[in-house]
Amino acid sequence: MSFARLLACTFVVPFALFVRGGAAANRTENTAHAAATWKRPRLEPGPEGWRLAGNDAIRGITIGPIENAYHPGVGYGSPAYARTLDECVRMGATWVAITPFGRVGDLKGRGVDPSFETPFPQNRENVKHAIEMAHARGLRVMLVPHLWVESGEWRAQIDPGTDAGWEAWAKSYGSFVRGWAEVAEATKVDMLSAGVELRSWVTTPRAPSFVSILRELRAIYKGPLTYSGNWDDVENTVILGELDVIGINAFYPLADKDGASFETLLEGGKRVRDRVRALADTWQKPVMFTEIGYTTRPDPAIRPWEWPDAMKNVRVDERAQAEAYRALIAPLLDEPRFMGFFVWRLYADPDDVSQEAEWGFSPRGKEAELVMRDAFEAWWAGDAFRKYGWAPAAKVPGIF
Repeated sequence: MSFARLLACTFVVPFALFVRGGAAANRTENTAHAAATWKRPRLEPGPEGWRLAGNDAIRGITIGPIENAYHPGVGYGSPAYARTLDECVRMGATWVAITPFGRVGDLKGRGVDPSFETPFPQNRENVKHAIEMAHARGLRVMLVPHLWVESGEWRAQIDPGTDAGWEAWAKSYGSFVRGWAEVAEATKVDMLSAGVELRSWVTTPRAPSFVSILRELRAIYKGPLTYSGNWDDVENTVILGELDVIGINAFYPLADKDGASFETLLEGGKRVRDRVRALADTWQKPVMFTEIGYTTRPDPAIRPWEWPDAMKNVRVDERAQAEAYRALIAPLLDEPRFMGFFVWRLYADPDDVSQEAEWGFSPRGKEAELVMRDAFEAWWAGDAFRKYGWAPAAKVPGIF
């Protein structure tokens, strides 16, 4: 029986059913040994190129910065962040994503200020240390330079308006992301995302200027390159041929009406899996979810992109969040073209509850955390199984 069917049949799969032969604690490495032996993952050609190159599927958690200058000393690289990393290891994660932000004033795209809460030189050193701390714990790292729009609008709608405006925007954004590519290369980051939800750029005739930036990044950063496209425009994103891995911020709706049953949500998850399969086959590249997540409220899988800060008088519903996670994840774990996901998100200070409301995205300490843990401990079709003595293409009878 597949993990998808088992996960669909039970609310939380007992850990003992899917112990991965070492569990989370055994992935912690000695700091000096990790630094001396660290190698980036590589890929083989084709939609299953991740696992065929000997890589296990990504079991990832995004760790967000502390987005408040009044909370010094608890961001990336701090002792508080170390506690979050330790929690990620105990949860069974094998990867973390780190998301340093740059500031954009509004959608006119006049340029990127690389400072966010702390001056850029200080933030760069903090992020470097954060990456080293993750590697020391045996965690791989995806670095995701992100944009914060001060006007509160969505970065996907940035439009400088004129040819000259777009040229200036591309120059400024290119400088921003190249700076982080230098950090990624210096710290042996395991994957770099070149951008996040830049729909007005990468799905339009303006895309060639973004392709130029991607090629500049390749001259700096030598590891796998992805881009975090939005779930509803990735099929129209014209830069995918330049990437090693197709990345998706996967806030897919799983149903179209409130009160949907779990069976309905699971059918929605299967439709998502089918889209992943088609995209991987079209571009002959593996697909990963650079972000997944659902808020802790009733019916979170109907409009999962709705931001919790804009909600009022919300009833907290842990079961609804957990079922949405379960319905999305279960069908994907039997798909060999799918190379994993990053949960959105924990924070650099695990004890800081000021970053989002109780009904927010974080699964920490909620029923969704149990679903996530069980998925992390399972064998996936996207795993190479190299740790367990099988050839990369082998399958385990009775599981897949």
